[in-house]
Amino acid sequence: MEFKEIKNLYLTTFGVLPEKVEKLPGAGSTRRYYKVEAPKDAPAGVPQVLVATVGSNPSENRLFINLAAEFGRSDAYKVPRVYGYAEEDGCYIQSWHGEESLFDRLRADGPEACESLCGDVLRSLVAMQTDDKVDLIGAGVGNRFDARQIHWDLNYFKYEFLKPAGIEPDESALEDDFDRLADVALSYSDQLSGFMYRDFQSRNIMLDTHGPVFIDFQGGGGGPLLYDVVSFLWQAKAGFSAGMRRRLLDVYVKALSERRRVDMSGEIERLLPVYRLLRTLQVLGAYGFRGLVEHKAHFIESIPGALKNLAELIEEGAVDDYPELLRVSRILVGMAERYTPRPSGAGLRVEVFSFSYKRGYPEDFSGNGGGFMFDCRGMHNPGRYDEYKQLTGLDRPVIDFLEERGEAARFIESAVAMVEPSVDSYLRRGFNNLQVAFGCTGGRHRSVYCAQHMAERLAARYPEAEIVLHHRERGIHQTFKSNK
Repeated sequence: MEFKEIKNLYLTTFGVLPEKVEKLPGAGSTRRYYKVEAPKDAPAGVPQVLVATVGSNPSENRLFINLAAEFGRSDAYKVPRVYGYAEEDGCYIQSWHGEESLFDRLRADGPEACESLCGDVLRSLVAMQTDDKVDLIGAGVGNRFDARQIHWDLNYFKYEFLKPAGIEPDESALEDDFDRLADVALSYSDQLSGFMYRDFQSRNIMLDTHGPVFIDFQGGGGGPLLYDVVSFLWQAKAGFSAGMRRRLLDVYVKALSERRRVDMSGEIERLLPVYRLLRTLQVLGAYGFRGLVEHKAHFIESIPGALKNLAELIEEGAVDDYPELLRVSRILVGMAERYTPRPSGAGLRVEVFSFSYKRGYPEDFSGNGGGFMFDCRGMHNPGRYDEYKQLTGLDRPVIDFLEERGEAARFIESAVAMVEPSVDSYLRRGFNNLQVAFGCTGGRHRSVYCAQHMAERLAARYPEAEIVLHHRERGIHQTFKSNK
Protein backbone atom coordinates (compact mmCIF):
# COMPACT_ATOMS: atom_id res chain seq x y z
CA MET A 1 0.00 0.00 0.00
CA GLU A 2 2.76 2.46 0.89
CA PHE A 3 4.52 1.86 -2.44
CA LYS A 4 1.39 3.17 -4.22
CA GLU A 5 1.23 6.23 -1.96
CA ILE A 6 4.90 7.01 -2.54
CA LYS A 7 4.55 6.69 -6.31
CA ASN A 8 1.50 8.97 -6.30
CA LEU A 9 3.35 11.62 -4.28
CA TYR A 10 6.37 11.35 -6.55
CA LEU A 11 4.13 11.76 -9.62
CA THR A 12 2.41 14.79 -8.08
CA THR A 13 5.76 16.36 -7.14
CA PHE A 14 7.81 15.68 -10.30
CA GLY A 15 5.28 14.80 -13.00
CA VAL A 16 6.68 11.30 -13.61
CA LEU A 17 6.60 7.95 -11.85
CA PRO A 18 9.76 6.71 -10.12
CA GLU A 19 11.85 3.97 -11.66
CA LYS A 20 12.21 2.03 -8.40
CA VAL A 21 10.98 2.15 -4.78
CA GLU A 22 12.94 0.04 -2.28
CA LYS A 23 12.22 -0.26 1.43
CA LEU A 24 15.18 0.56 3.69
CA PRO A 25 15.97 -1.10 7.04
CA GLY A 26 13.94 0.25 9.93
CA ALA A 27 15.34 2.17 12.87
CA GLY A 28 14.06 2.78 16.38
CA SER A 29 10.91 4.70 15.49
CA THR A 30 7.71 3.59 13.75
CA ARG A 31 8.59 5.62 10.63
CA ARG A 32 9.33 3.67 7.46
CA TYR A 33 11.94 4.74 4.92
CA TYR A 34 12.18 4.00 1.19
CA LYS A 35 14.88 4.64 -1.38
CA VAL A 36 13.29 6.13 -4.51
CA GLU A 37 15.14 6.20 -7.85
CA ALA A 38 14.24 8.57 -10.69
CA PRO A 39 13.32 7.27 -14.18
CA LYS A 40 15.67 7.80 -17.09
CA ASP A 41 13.29 10.37 -18.63
CA ALA A 42 12.97 12.44 -15.44
CA PRO A 43 12.79 16.21 -16.00
CA ALA A 44 15.95 18.23 -15.48
CA GLY A 45 16.63 19.01 -11.84
CA VAL A 46 14.97 15.89 -10.43
CA PRO A 47 17.52 14.17 -8.13
CA GLN A 48 18.54 10.69 -9.18
CA VAL A 49 17.87 9.28 -5.70
CA LEU A 50 15.53 10.47 -2.95
CA VAL A 51 14.14 9.16 0.33
CA ALA A 52 10.43 8.70 1.01
CA THR A 53 9.37 8.68 4.64
CA VAL A 54 6.05 7.39 5.94
CA GLY A 55 5.12 8.37 9.48
CA SER A 56 1.89 7.78 11.37
CA ASN A 57 2.23 10.88 13.59
CA PRO A 58 0.97 13.94 11.64
CA SER A 59 2.32 16.48 14.15
CA GLU A 60 5.82 14.96 13.98
CA ASN A 61 5.68 14.95 10.17
CA ARG A 62 4.64 18.61 10.01
CA LEU A 63 7.26 19.62 12.58
CA PHE A 64 10.05 17.90 10.67
CA ILE A 65 8.99 19.52 7.40
CA ASN A 66 8.70 22.99 8.98
CA LEU A 67 12.03 22.68 10.77
CA ALA A 68 13.74 21.35 7.64
CA ALA A 69 12.59 24.48 5.81
CA GLU A 70 13.84 26.75 8.60
CA PHE A 71 17.17 24.98 9.12
CA GLY A 72 17.67 24.58 5.37
CA ARG A 73 18.41 28.30 4.98
CA SER A 74 21.69 28.02 6.89
CA ASP A 75 25.12 27.24 5.46
CA ALA A 76 26.61 26.43 8.88
CA TYR A 77 25.03 22.95 9.03
CA LYS A 78 23.12 20.70 6.67
CA VAL A 79 19.67 19.09 6.87
CA PRO A 80 17.55 17.27 4.27
CA ARG A 81 15.42 19.16 1.80
CA VAL A 82 11.74 18.17 1.62
CA TYR A 83 10.36 18.09 -1.96
CA GLY A 84 6.79 16.99 -1.39
CA TYR A 85 4.32 16.02 1.31
CA ALA A 86 1.02 14.13 1.24
CA GLU A 87 -0.44 14.80 4.67
CA GLU A 88 -3.36 12.41 4.26
CA ASP A 89 -0.92 9.54 3.66
CA GLY A 90 1.69 10.65 6.21
CA CYS A 91 4.27 10.55 3.42
CA TYR A 92 6.97 13.01 2.43
CA ILE A 93 9.91 12.91 0.00
CA GLN A 94 13.28 14.29 1.08
CA SER A 95 16.80 14.48 -0.29
CA TRP A 96 19.09 11.45 -0.27
CA HIS A 97 22.36 11.67 1.64
CA GLY A 98 23.83 8.22 1.18
CA GLU A 99 23.58 5.08 3.26
CA GLU A 100 26.47 5.64 5.68
CA SER A 101 25.73 7.15 9.08
CA LEU A 102 28.30 8.46 11.52
CA PHE A 103 27.52 5.39 13.62
CA ASP A 104 28.54 3.18 10.68
CA ARG A 105 31.80 5.12 10.34
CA LEU A 106 32.54 4.83 14.06
CA ARG A 107 32.03 1.08 13.92
CA ALA A 108 34.14 0.67 10.78
CA ASP A 109 37.09 2.96 11.57
CA GLY A 110 36.96 3.22 15.36
CA PRO A 111 36.11 6.32 17.44
CA GLU A 112 39.68 7.65 17.66
CA ALA A 113 40.00 7.78 13.87
CA CYS A 114 36.76 9.80 13.72
CA GLU A 115 37.62 12.41 16.37
CA SER A 116 38.13 15.27 13.92
CA LEU A 117 34.87 14.43 12.16
CA CYS A 118 33.03 14.30 15.49
CA GLY A 119 34.46 17.72 16.34
CA ASP A 120 33.02 19.09 13.09
CA VAL A 121 29.68 17.51 13.97
CA LEU A 122 29.61 19.22 17.38
CA ARG A 123 30.53 22.61 15.93
CA SER A 124 27.66 22.21 13.46
CA LEU A 125 25.37 21.20 16.31
CA VAL A 126 26.17 24.44 18.16
CA ALA A 127 25.35 26.43 15.03
CA MET A 128 22.01 24.63 14.73
CA GLN A 129 21.11 24.95 18.41
CA THR A 130 21.84 28.68 18.58
CA ASP A 131 20.66 29.81 15.14
CA ASP A 132 18.73 33.02 15.91
CA LYS A 133 17.39 33.21 12.36
CA VAL A 134 15.31 30.06 12.82
CA ASP A 135 11.69 30.77 13.72
CA LEU A 136 11.06 27.88 16.11
CA ILE A 137 7.67 29.20 17.18
CA GLY A 138 6.55 29.62 13.59
CA ALA A 139 7.72 26.10 12.84
CA GLY A 140 5.49 24.81 15.62
CA VAL A 141 8.14 24.22 18.26
CA GLY A 142 7.36 25.06 21.87
CA ASN A 143 9.45 24.74 25.02
CA ARG A 144 8.80 21.01 25.21
CA PHE A 145 11.42 20.29 27.86
CA ASP A 146 9.41 20.77 31.03
CA ALA A 147 8.59 18.84 34.18
CA ARG A 148 5.88 16.84 32.43
CA GLN A 149 8.23 15.76 29.64
CA ILE A 150 10.93 14.79 32.14
CA HIS A 151 8.46 12.70 34.15
CA TRP A 152 7.30 10.99 30.95
CA ASP A 153 10.88 9.93 30.28
CA LEU A 154 11.52 8.85 33.86
CA ASN A 155 8.31 6.84 34.05
CA TYR A 156 9.19 5.31 30.68
CA PHE A 157 12.31 4.03 32.41
CA LYS A 158 10.34 2.83 35.43
CA TYR A 159 7.62 0.96 33.55
CA GLU A 160 9.50 -0.28 30.47
CA PHE A 161 12.84 -1.24 32.01
CA LEU A 162 12.98 -1.17 35.79
CA LYS A 163 9.82 -3.15 36.52
CA PRO A 164 10.24 -5.64 33.65
CA ALA A 165 13.70 -6.32 35.10
CA GLY A 166 11.90 -7.59 38.20
CA ILE A 167 12.71 -4.64 40.46
CA GLU A 168 9.86 -3.23 42.54
CA PRO A 169 10.78 0.27 43.75
CA ASP A 170 9.29 2.23 46.61
CA GLU A 171 6.96 4.15 44.28
CA SER A 172 6.53 7.20 46.50
CA ALA A 173 10.25 7.54 47.25
CA LEU A 174 11.16 7.08 43.59
CA GLU A 175 8.68 9.74 42.49
CA ASP A 176 10.19 12.11 45.06
CA ASP A 177 13.59 11.45 43.48
CA PHE A 178 12.13 12.10 40.04
CA ASP A 179 10.75 15.44 41.27
CA ARG A 180 14.17 16.48 42.59
CA LEU A 181 15.91 15.37 39.40
CA ALA A 182 13.44 17.33 37.27
CA ASP A 183 13.94 20.46 39.36
CA VAL A 184 17.71 20.37 38.84
CA ALA A 185 17.40 19.53 35.14
CA LEU A 186 15.22 22.61 34.63
CA SER A 187 17.61 24.98 36.41
CA TYR A 188 19.65 25.85 33.29
CA SER A 189 20.25 29.48 32.33
CA ASP A 190 19.25 31.32 29.16
CA GLN A 191 22.86 31.00 27.96
CA LEU A 192 22.41 27.23 27.86
CA SER A 193 18.97 27.37 26.26
CA GLY A 194 18.10 26.95 22.58
CA PHE A 195 16.99 24.30 20.14
CA MET A 196 17.26 20.88 21.75
CA TYR A 197 17.52 18.14 19.11
CA ARG A 198 16.60 15.62 21.83
CA ASP A 199 17.83 12.47 20.03
CA PHE A 200 21.20 13.71 18.83
CA GLN A 201 23.17 10.52 18.27
CA SER A 202 25.48 9.15 15.61
CA ARG A 203 22.70 7.10 13.98
CA ASN A 204 20.91 10.37 13.14
CA ILE A 205 23.88 11.89 11.32
CA MET A 206 24.39 10.87 7.70
CA LEU A 207 27.70 11.30 5.91
CA ASP A 208 27.46 12.38 2.30
CA THR A 209 30.21 13.72 0.06
CA HIS A 210 29.78 17.23 1.50
CA GLY A 211 29.98 16.28 5.18
CA PRO A 212 27.57 15.48 8.00
CA VAL A 213 23.81 15.87 7.51
CA PHE A 214 21.42 16.00 10.47
CA ILE A 215 18.23 13.93 10.16
CA ASP A 216 15.27 12.92 12.36
CA PHE A 217 14.98 16.10 14.44
CA GLN A 218 11.16 15.99 14.60
CA GLY A 219 11.33 15.30 18.34
CA GLY A 220 13.17 18.54 19.02
CA GLY A 221 12.06 21.66 20.83
CA GLY A 222 13.21 24.40 23.12
CA GLY A 223 15.37 23.16 25.97
CA PRO A 224 18.85 22.79 27.45
CA LEU A 225 21.64 22.58 24.88
CA LEU A 226 23.74 20.24 27.02
CA TYR A 227 21.20 17.43 26.68
CA ASP A 228 22.21 16.98 23.04
CA VAL A 229 25.97 16.85 23.60
CA VAL A 230 25.36 14.30 26.37
CA SER A 231 23.18 12.23 24.02
CA PHE A 232 25.98 12.24 21.47
CA LEU A 233 29.04 11.65 23.64
CA TRP A 234 27.44 9.06 25.93
CA GLN A 235 25.60 7.08 23.26
CA ALA A 236 25.88 3.51 24.56
CA LYS A 237 27.36 1.90 21.44
CA ALA A 238 29.40 4.81 20.08
CA GLY A 239 32.47 3.64 21.98
CA PHE A 240 33.96 7.00 22.95
CA SER A 241 36.69 6.79 25.60
CA ALA A 242 36.60 9.09 28.63
CA GLY A 243 39.50 11.10 27.22
CA MET A 244 37.86 11.51 23.83
CA ARG A 245 34.61 12.58 25.47
CA ARG A 246 36.44 15.27 27.41
CA ARG A 247 38.27 16.55 24.33
CA LEU A 248 35.08 16.65 22.27
CA LEU A 249 33.23 18.34 25.11
CA ASP A 250 35.94 21.02 25.10
CA VAL A 251 35.36 21.47 21.35
CA TYR A 252 31.64 21.90 21.95
CA VAL A 253 32.05 24.34 24.86
CA LYS A 254 34.55 26.44 22.90
CA ALA A 255 32.18 26.67 19.93
CA LEU A 256 29.27 27.52 22.22
CA SER A 257 31.24 30.18 24.09
CA GLU A 258 32.06 31.90 20.80
CA ARG A 259 28.36 32.33 20.11
CA ARG A 260 27.11 33.10 23.59
CA ARG A 261 30.29 34.81 24.84
CA VAL A 262 29.62 33.83 28.45
CA ASP A 263 31.79 31.77 30.78
CA MET A 264 29.53 28.80 31.40
CA SER A 265 32.10 26.36 32.76
CA GLY A 266 30.66 26.26 36.29
CA GLU A 267 27.10 25.74 35.12
CA ILE A 268 28.17 23.11 32.61
CA GLU A 269 30.06 21.09 35.21
CA ARG A 270 27.04 21.28 37.52
CA LEU A 271 24.46 20.22 34.96
CA LEU A 272 26.41 17.74 32.86
CA PRO A 273 25.99 14.77 35.29
CA VAL A 274 22.29 15.60 35.64
CA TYR A 275 21.65 15.36 31.90
CA ARG A 276 23.83 12.28 31.67
CA LEU A 277 21.66 10.61 34.30
CA LEU A 278 18.43 11.79 32.72
CA ARG A 279 19.48 10.64 29.25
CA THR A 280 20.72 7.28 30.53
CA LEU A 281 17.39 6.57 32.21
CA GLN A 282 15.48 7.71 29.13
CA VAL A 283 17.39 5.44 26.76
CA LEU A 284 17.08 2.50 29.15
CA GLY A 285 13.32 2.98 28.92
CA ALA A 286 13.58 2.99 25.13
CA TYR A 287 15.84 -0.08 25.13
CA GLY A 288 13.36 -1.82 27.42
CA PHE A 289 10.44 -1.16 25.11
CA ARG A 290 12.14 -1.54 21.74
CA GLY A 291 14.41 -4.39 22.84
CA LEU A 292 12.71 -6.38 25.58
CA VAL A 293 9.13 -5.86 24.39
CA GLU A 294 9.51 -5.54 20.62
CA HIS A 295 12.61 -7.81 20.54
CA LYS A 296 14.72 -5.57 18.28
CA ALA A 297 18.22 -6.94 18.57
CA HIS A 298 20.33 -3.77 18.36
CA PHE A 299 18.41 -2.23 21.28
CA ILE A 300 19.08 -5.27 23.46
CA GLU A 301 22.74 -5.06 22.47
CA SER A 302 22.83 -1.45 23.70
CA ILE A 303 21.65 -2.27 27.23
CA PRO A 304 25.08 -3.26 28.67
CA GLY A 305 26.61 0.02 27.46
CA ALA A 306 23.80 2.06 29.02
CA LEU A 307 24.19 0.18 32.31
CA LYS A 308 27.92 0.88 32.17
CA ASN A 309 27.10 4.59 31.85
CA LEU A 310 24.80 4.25 34.86
CA ALA A 311 27.55 2.51 36.84
CA GLU A 312 29.93 5.40 36.09
CA LEU A 313 27.35 7.91 37.30
CA ILE A 314 26.92 5.96 40.53
CA GLU A 315 30.71 5.84 41.01
CA GLU A 316 30.98 9.60 40.43
CA GLY A 317 28.28 10.33 43.01
CA ALA A 318 25.82 11.74 40.46
CA VAL A 319 22.96 9.64 41.86
CA ASP A 320 23.67 10.29 45.57
CA ASP A 321 20.96 12.95 45.92
CA TYR A 322 18.29 10.47 44.80
CA PRO A 323 18.36 7.62 47.37
CA GLU A 324 15.65 5.32 45.99
CA LEU A 325 16.88 5.79 42.44
CA LEU A 326 20.38 5.00 43.68
CA ARG A 327 19.17 1.79 45.35
CA VAL A 328 17.40 0.43 42.26
CA SER A 329 20.19 1.61 39.97
CA ARG A 330 22.73 -0.41 41.93
CA ILE A 331 20.56 -3.50 41.48
CA LEU A 332 20.29 -2.85 37.74
CA VAL A 333 24.03 -2.40 37.36
CA GLY A 334 24.53 -5.72 39.15
CA MET A 335 22.36 -7.37 36.49
CA ALA A 336 24.39 -6.10 33.53
CA GLU A 337 25.83 -9.51 32.68
CA ARG A 338 22.31 -10.82 32.09
CA TYR A 339 22.04 -8.57 29.03
CA THR A 340 25.59 -9.19 27.81
CA PRO A 341 25.90 -11.73 24.98
CA ARG A 342 28.40 -14.47 25.68
CA PRO A 343 31.03 -14.91 22.97
CA SER A 344 31.63 -18.29 21.47
CA GLY A 345 33.85 -20.39 23.72
CA ALA A 346 33.06 -18.37 26.84
CA GLY A 347 31.69 -21.42 28.62
CA LEU A 348 28.22 -22.36 29.78
CA ARG A 349 26.03 -19.94 31.73
CA VAL A 350 22.89 -21.40 33.30
CA GLU A 351 20.35 -18.79 34.36
CA VAL A 352 17.86 -19.96 36.99
CA PHE A 353 14.74 -17.88 37.66
CA SER A 354 11.90 -17.72 40.11
CA PHE A 355 8.92 -15.73 38.83
CA SER A 356 5.21 -15.01 39.12
CA TYR A 357 2.98 -16.31 36.35
CA LYS A 358 0.88 -13.18 36.81
CA ARG A 359 3.80 -11.11 35.49
CA GLY A 360 4.70 -13.33 32.58
CA TYR A 361 7.60 -15.59 31.73
CA PRO A 362 11.22 -14.49 32.25
CA GLU A 363 12.84 -12.95 29.20
CA ASP A 364 15.67 -14.72 27.41
CA PHE A 365 18.36 -12.49 25.92
CA SER A 366 20.70 -15.20 24.66
CA GLY A 367 18.84 -15.71 21.41
CA ASN A 368 17.92 -19.30 22.30
CA GLY A 369 14.29 -18.47 22.99
CA GLY A 370 14.13 -19.82 26.55
CA GLY A 371 14.53 -23.23 28.17
CA PHE A 372 12.99 -25.30 30.97
CA MET A 373 9.84 -23.92 32.61
CA PHE A 374 8.57 -25.62 35.78
CA ASP A 375 5.13 -24.91 37.28
CA CYS A 376 5.26 -24.96 41.09
CA ARG A 377 1.60 -24.09 41.60
CA GLY A 378 0.65 -27.72 42.19
CA MET A 379 2.41 -27.65 45.56
CA HIS A 380 0.62 -26.54 48.71
CA ASN A 381 0.99 -22.76 48.96
CA PRO A 382 2.38 -21.32 52.21
CA GLY A 383 1.26 -17.91 51.02
CA ARG A 384 -2.31 -18.84 51.96
CA TYR A 385 -1.41 -18.61 55.65
CA ASP A 386 -0.93 -15.32 57.46
CA GLU A 387 2.25 -16.38 59.27
CA TYR A 388 4.04 -16.99 55.94
CA LYS A 389 2.63 -14.21 53.74
CA GLN A 390 5.44 -11.72 54.39
CA LEU A 391 8.17 -14.38 54.21
CA THR A 392 9.79 -15.91 51.12
CA GLY A 393 11.08 -19.28 50.04
CA LEU A 394 14.46 -18.28 51.47
CA ASP A 395 13.14 -18.07 55.04
CA ARG A 396 13.40 -21.08 57.37
CA PRO A 397 9.69 -21.25 58.34
CA VAL A 398 8.68 -21.43 54.66
CA ILE A 399 11.44 -23.95 53.91
CA ASP A 400 10.21 -26.14 56.76
CA PHE A 401 6.60 -25.80 55.59
CA LEU A 402 7.49 -26.99 52.09
CA GLU A 403 9.90 -29.74 53.12
CA GLU A 404 7.72 -31.30 55.85
CA ARG A 405 5.15 -32.36 53.25
CA GLY A 406 7.76 -34.01 51.06
CA GLU A 407 6.28 -32.72 47.81
CA ALA A 408 8.93 -30.00 47.38
CA ALA A 409 11.79 -32.52 47.58
CA ARG A 410 10.13 -34.79 45.01
CA PHE A 411 9.51 -31.82 42.72
CA ILE A 412 13.11 -30.65 42.91
CA GLU A 413 14.50 -34.15 42.32
CA SER A 414 12.32 -34.54 39.23
CA ALA A 415 13.36 -31.13 37.91
CA VAL A 416 17.06 -31.80 38.51
CA ALA A 417 16.73 -35.16 36.76
CA MET A 418 15.38 -33.38 33.70
CA VAL A 419 17.87 -30.48 33.68
CA GLU A 420 21.17 -32.22 34.41
CA PRO A 421 21.29 -34.24 31.15
CA SER A 422 20.94 -30.98 29.22
CA VAL A 423 23.72 -29.35 31.24
CA ASP A 424 25.94 -32.36 30.55
CA SER A 425 25.16 -32.12 26.84
CA TYR A 426 25.59 -28.34 26.67
CA LEU A 427 28.99 -28.55 28.35
CA ARG A 428 30.10 -31.35 26.08
CA ARG A 429 28.98 -29.55 22.92
CA GLY A 430 30.35 -26.14 23.92
CA PHE A 431 27.01 -24.33 24.20
CA ASN A 432 26.92 -21.00 26.02
CA ASN A 433 23.43 -20.52 27.47
CA LEU A 434 20.70 -22.49 29.23
CA GLN A 435 17.67 -21.12 31.05
CA VAL A 436 15.73 -22.83 33.86
CA ALA A 437 12.69 -21.15 35.45
CA PHE A 438 10.29 -21.94 38.27
CA GLY A 439 6.96 -20.14 38.44
CA CYS A 440 4.24 -19.90 41.06
CA THR A 441 1.35 -17.56 41.77
CA GLY A 442 3.24 -14.67 43.33
CA GLY A 443 6.88 -15.58 42.74
CA ARG A 444 7.50 -15.42 46.48
CA HIS A 445 7.44 -18.82 48.18
CA ARG A 446 7.37 -22.05 46.14
CA SER A 447 9.21 -20.82 43.04
CA VAL A 448 11.86 -19.05 45.15
CA TYR A 449 12.50 -22.22 47.17
CA CYS A 450 12.81 -24.36 44.04
CA ALA A 451 14.98 -21.95 42.06
CA GLN A 452 17.36 -21.52 44.99
CA HIS A 453 17.77 -25.27 45.42
CA MET A 454 18.20 -25.85 41.69
CA ALA A 455 20.91 -23.17 41.43
CA GLU A 456 22.80 -24.51 44.43
CA ARG A 457 22.60 -28.09 43.14
CA LEU A 458 23.87 -27.10 39.69
CA ALA A 459 26.66 -24.91 41.12
CA ALA A 460 27.88 -27.79 43.31
CA ARG A 461 27.81 -30.37 40.54
CA TYR A 462 29.10 -28.19 37.67
CA PRO A 463 31.87 -25.88 38.96
CA GLU A 464 33.04 -25.39 35.37
CA ALA A 465 29.75 -23.61 34.55
CA GLU A 466 28.54 -20.18 35.64
CA ILE A 467 25.21 -20.38 37.45
CA VAL A 468 23.25 -17.13 37.67
CA LEU A 469 20.21 -17.02 39.96
CA HIS A 470 17.40 -14.46 39.57
CA HIS A 471 14.55 -14.23 42.05
CA ARG A 472 12.80 -11.87 39.66
CA GLU A 473 9.90 -10.67 41.77
CA ARG A 474 12.11 -10.24 44.82
CA GLY A 475 14.82 -8.27 43.00
CA ILE A 476 17.50 -10.73 44.22
CA HIS A 477 20.33 -11.77 41.90
CA GLN A 478 23.27 -14.06 42.70
CA THR A 479 26.08 -15.45 40.61
CA PHE A 480 27.91 -18.68 41.35
CA LYS A 481 31.16 -17.97 39.50
CA SER A 482 32.78 -20.46 37.21
CA ASN A 483 36.00 -22.12 38.38
CA LYS A 484 37.42 -22.20 34.86
